[in-house]
Amino acid sequence: MPDYYIYSLGFVAQALFSARLLIQWWGSEKAGKVISPTIFWQLSVFASFLLIVYGMLRNDFVIIGGQVIGYFIYIRNLRFKQAWSYIPLWFRILTLSFPVIAFAWLWWGDIHSFQYIVENNDIPTGLFVWGSAAQIIFVLRFVYQWIISERMNKSVLPLGFWIISASGSAMIITYAIFRSDPVLFLGHIFGLAIYLRNIFLIAKSVKEFKITNQISKNS
Repeated sequence: MPDYYIYSLGFVAQALFSARLLIQWWGSEKAGKVISPTIFWQLSVFASFLLIVYGMLRNDFVIIGGQVIGYFIYIRNLRFKQAWSYIPLWFRILTLSFPVIAFAWLWWGDIHSFQYIVENNDIPTGLFVWGSAAQIIFVLRFVYQWIISERMNKSVLPLGFWIISASGSAMIITYAIFRSDPVLFLGHIFGLAIYLRNIFLIAKSVKEFKITNQISKNS
């Protein structure tokens, strides 16, 4: 497959990830607090689907591994939002089956296989380790978000989620520079700005709450 087709697929995936952040950011700005809209998770699932395919075509296990765990957490959040059951049954089956199909392709494939990807000489060992660590940290944000959401029994995006997001994203940006991957670079540069903005919004909200609480006590 020509490189421009592969890059186009990656850019579409990142555009969807960016769109979900824009929607979440805009809704949060209007609400004056960080919110977790349903469409954020719907776009996440579709974008993750495309980015896994992109990672397979790029023979980049760092990208693939970084998406698989988050993929199922996105679906879990749709369940929290009571939105999963409204999706057509055939699409839910396809969505849940996709990771199995993808791993089967990687296991039995030729050019795009686990062995070929792991032995990809385009990615030096040190860079592979750094990129994998970056993706692990980036994925942990959704593990953290999932644990907090399970405890609260609703979908939330806490402060820790955004701090971990910013840290992982900064690491992935450096990986993208050395990997010469414009898809990862542009997607995470944009995302980093949103993550930092959400950290500011939460910090501002906490500060206002403390001030209001202090005034109430002094009244």
